[in-house]
Amino acid sequence: MAMFANWLNEAIKKGISEPNAMTLSTVNKKNEPSSRIVLLRGLDERGFIFYTNYNSLKSKEIIGRDQVALNFFWPVLERQVRVKGMVKKLPDKESDEYFASRPRESQIAAWASPQSEVIESRKALVERFAEVEKKLNNLQITRPSHWGGLVVFPHYYEFWQGGPFRLHDRFSYALNKKNEWLIDRLAP
Repeated sequence: MAMFANWLNEAIKKGISEPNAMTLSTVNKKNEPSSRIVLLRGLDERGFIFYTNYNSLKSKEIIGRDQVALNFFWPVLERQVRVKGMVKKLPDKESDEYFASRPRESQIAAWASPQSEVIESRKALVERFAEVEKKLNNLQITRPSHWGGLVVFPHYYEFWQGGPFRLHDRFSYALNKKNEWLIDRLAP
């Protein structure tokens, strides 16, 4: 985790746009993979934290299979980090605290958007947002129970640093059954 944090901080210092953008890959019950970009919103001793609608496609796939893959790519630095891990919901208190820190419009959107569901039109979504905004006017907005945080507890990391002549530097950290990290250098 320390190595990842160092690389993320270097991406931030370099001024890379959305250095916390990560590809989240899940698998559904038919073993069909699905990937999308989400934003890393926290990093601690547990792992990688992001927030979403628990009724979304990604959440439904996570509930069915609690293993996911993450991928961070910073082309300017010629760096990539792949992560595999188990996902669990964050405690409600943590989700509440993060939700309270979000801009009001984002809080309203969490109530207004039925994420991943088929909707009639963009206009209908905008109208739904306006209805919720009017309903919540001058009220403190609380976190909807269908929205909150997830944490990925990593059991595998792979770090890739680009090099000349395709002689990239590549190594992995894998957690064994004794809860020890095994480090291997990989061929590019």
